[in-house]
Amino acid sequence: MSVVEDNLPDGVSVEDDGPGIPASERQRVFEVGYTTGEEGTGFGLAIVPEVAEAHGWDVALTDGEHGGARYGITGVDFVDG
Repeated sequence: MSVVEDNLPDGVSVEDDGPGIPASERQRVFEVGYTTGEEGTGFGLAIVPEVAEAHGWDVALTDGEHGGARYGITGVDFVDG
């Protein structure tokens, strides 16, 4: 799996080149307990929307450019430093 980071004007996105996530499953991947692996815990992405909400950010899951998944976090206030 390769990861591509793409800075958005008001956030960041991370994209992989894996099999992607069908549109019908995109909300479910953020639920506690969701896993596609036999030994998965289902904790993976469940915390992402909680962290984003705590900071006033938004999270979107879409198709990546190369068939994988793309996670975008927007509404970020960057600080120069």
